[in-house]
Amino acid sequence: MSDLIAAVATARAASAIGILRLSGPGACEAVGRVFTPASGKPLSAYPDRRLVYGSLKDSQGRIIDWCMATVSHGPHSYTGEDTAELQCHGGAALLAAGLESLFAAGARQAGPGEFTKRAFLNGRMDLSQAEAVIDLIEADTAELAANAAGQLGGAIRARAEAIHDQLIDILAHFHAVLDYPDEDIDPFQLEDYLHTLRSAQAQLQRLHDSFRRGRIARSGLATVLLGQPNVGKSSLLNALAGYDRAIVTAVPGTTRDTVEERVRVGGTLLRLIDTAGLRQTADEVEALGVARTESAAQEAELALCILDLSRPRSEEDERAMQLARKAPHCLIIGNKCDLPRRQVPPAGAICLCAKTGEGVQDLQQAITALVGEVDAPWDGAVLTNARQADAVARAIDALHRAEEALGEGLTPDAVLTDVEAAIDALGQLTGRSLREEVVSRIFSRFCVGK
Repeated sequence: MSDLIAAVATARAASAIGILRLSGPGACEAVGRVFTPASGKPLSAYPDRRLVYGSLKDSQGRIIDWCMATVSHGPHSYTGEDTAELQCHGGAALLAAGLESLFAAGARQAGPGEFTKRAFLNGRMDLSQAEAVIDLIEADTAELAANAAGQLGGAIRARAEAIHDQLIDILAHFHAVLDYPDEDIDPFQLEDYLHTLRSAQAQLQRLHDSFRRGRIARSGLATVLLGQPNVGKSSLLNALAGYDRAIVTAVPGTTRDTVEERVRVGGTLLRLIDTAGLRQTADEVEALGVARTESAAQEAELALCILDLSRPRSEEDERAMQLARKAPHCLIIGNKCDLPRRQVPPAGAICLCAKTGEGVQDLQQAITALVGEVDAPWDGAVLTNARQADAVARAIDALHRAEEALGEGLTPDAVLTDVEAAIDALGQLTGRSLREEVVSRIFSRFCVGK
């Protein structure tokens, strides 16, 4: 991290404003070589974080824009290093020429997420805060944005560090008694810390339990549409999506592969998966589609099994219902209620007409009642990251093992081995202890310039 990096920090498309960003040793001098304040004073004469109006030159010394510049000296900057930004007009050619000028002034192209990675490595933020940056960029709802903002403000770090410090106190007390037996230190009794272990488990369990809510908000609840061909699966997908997402024809077997669409029902985001109809077929392509249907059903959290009320119940219908009921949540839907009925829908089934929309609102209400999310604040305490959830789960497991070892009367050093494992897991949550390849993988998700 001893070199100077630069990048375009805004989208690579024409826009009103485009930002060029630098960080590293010599950032302020480099921007001073390509930017001249209109006042005639050097940029270095202005205080930190002051916007200064002036001209931007390309690598040949030609003025290519009149823009704003600002500098910020480390360690009180985003990255913890000397940084500078040029707020230009947002033409792609202009920004490319400005970036080339910065390269000529001694900078190199920044890699994906390198600015935020430097902020993490320089102690300006922990890893949960750094991951919140990409969550903010990728958030597609106000709730996810609010949650990411809370995490960027340190919501996860505060919870993790409070538990981390309590566990460190246990270890410190044990080693103090062990290393200084002649000092006037209270005797070490593991039983005195049983409440701490249980409280830490409970706090971490609440944090881990939030991951399902966060995962659904971010990726959607996997919801599979099941039924034999031509019962109206694609029509229902289109009705819930609000537009013609899937092809609908009177020919059975139109859908031969899974088709996905994200749909918000109430406060719950569904990842709807339309599938090939369940039936025996000699068509090799359709048979592959049926196999994918069964695979999607096994992985789904919600199954919507659709029956055609205008024709008698068949073996394929029974097979579809049997497969649907294996999912954690299941709803049976009787479609084509506008036609004469030739079967009685199962108890609790929702009758509708996907073609006209009749009864679709009843289905939406049933889905919300079945899997709707709790009305809790999005304050940063909702995990949306699988890596973080895994670290929390490992900390919980380690504390549970420590409590069990304590109950079995094992020696303090045996119990504290699991306490140390919990501390290590919490360290991986916040980035206190994490392998370099994992850090690199995390920041590879970022866009260049952030």
